[in-house]
Amino acid sequence: MLKQVEGSAAVAEAIALCRPQVICAYPISPQTHIVEALGRRVDAGELTPCAFVNVESEFAAMSVAIGASATGARAYTATASQGLLFMAEAVYNAAGLGLPIVMTVANRAIGAPINIWNDHTDALSQRDCGWLQLFAEDNQEALDLHIQAFRLAEELSLPVMVCMDGFILTHAYERVDMPTQAQVDSYLPPYEPRQVLDPADPVSIGAMVGPEAFMEVRYLAHAKQQQALELIPAWADEFRRVFGRPSGGLVHEYRTSDADVIVVALGSVLGTVKDTVDEMREQGQKIGVLGITCFRPWPAVAVRAALQRAKRVVVLEKSLAVGMGGIVGNNVSASFAGASDRVHTVIAGLGGRSITRGSLHRVFGQALADSLEPLTFLDLDRALVDRVLERERAHRRSGPIAEGILKDLGVVAAKIG
Repeated sequence: MLKQVEGSAAVAEAIALCRPQVICAYPISPQTHIVEALGRRVDAGELTPCAFVNVESEFAAMSVAIGASATGARAYTATASQGLLFMAEAVYNAAGLGLPIVMTVANRAIGAPINIWNDHTDALSQRDCGWLQLFAEDNQEALDLHIQAFRLAEELSLPVMVCMDGFILTHAYERVDMPTQAQVDSYLPPYEPRQVLDPADPVSIGAMVGPEAFMEVRYLAHAKQQQALELIPAWADEFRRVFGRPSGGLVHEYRTSDADVIVVALGSVLGTVKDTVDEMREQGQKIGVLGITCFRPWPAVAVRAALQRAKRVVVLEKSLAVGMGGIVGNNVSASFAGASDRVHTVIAGLGGRSITRGSLHRVFGQALADSLEPLTFLDLDRALVDRVLERERAHRRSGPIAEGILKDLGVVAAKIG
């Protein structure tokens, strides 16, 4: 059924159709609307049997999800930004224990300085924790990926993050095709846990493991992620058969068959990138797009196959590995043994900065002309940065960087207290 609805509400309805038994909630923007909508459903008796647990922190939310999942319940939670960092210890534990929790991450920048707008730094900071990570391009895909995530999680007994861009998707009203309960039930079977705490059959979930077996346990976590590389496309195909639309998978290509330059990106920015590519195609420029849906496990074979014909690869990413450069770009480069010099990283959109078609035209044009630097910061105000560096050279007590930049821009920082 077609509905015009906020992204958060669409995701909440999709979660409800998946019949969760425990929902753990702690509010943090921009994910709050999701758990609020689920809370109203539980309170109205529309989602039974389901326990909605209000907790005192994000760490507690993940801890409750771990406990619920360990006892055989289908568990769900959501978070963003600093909240994801606060639960980081438990996030690692959930993966290490092999518990099939599904969590929405409404992507938002992490501080300092404090920033509530969208980039991908939060989810990518946890890229090595052992969770599967799926990124949605639009609200329809965000809805669909949650349904697929529960099936993936429960088959592999691994947790899954579904990442959707904060505000850009969570608070945007779009038309989505909402599935029926019968469709979801035909795709997602009742939860049958691979491990469960049961007094009648005692086991240890989270046993102490020493050097004699720790590597093997960790390798098995890696092996399960490799299994996901086969299951994700297979179940995306099944999803298309059941729901009548393509969604999910590892990667998706757009106008790449004859492209000299291919732009790699993930999340909602793909829409702007595709519009820019369409405009450049009308000008006769051979450029295409590779969207990454599955970031963990990293689909190296699919990425390499999609990019092997391109002369240049431009990775446009909303994240930064401080001291190194691109996070996604590093993964793309690793997919090309001996040919990583073809890969150029463009850092863009940090802290919610707009990514415009005009700026993309410029940087993609540089790639087509073979003049793009290996690492570029899109629309960086170099003069502003140079003023800060000069101030630090001239004055030992140069003050906080964030406040200094705001003063240079004529913006007054809010004072707390």
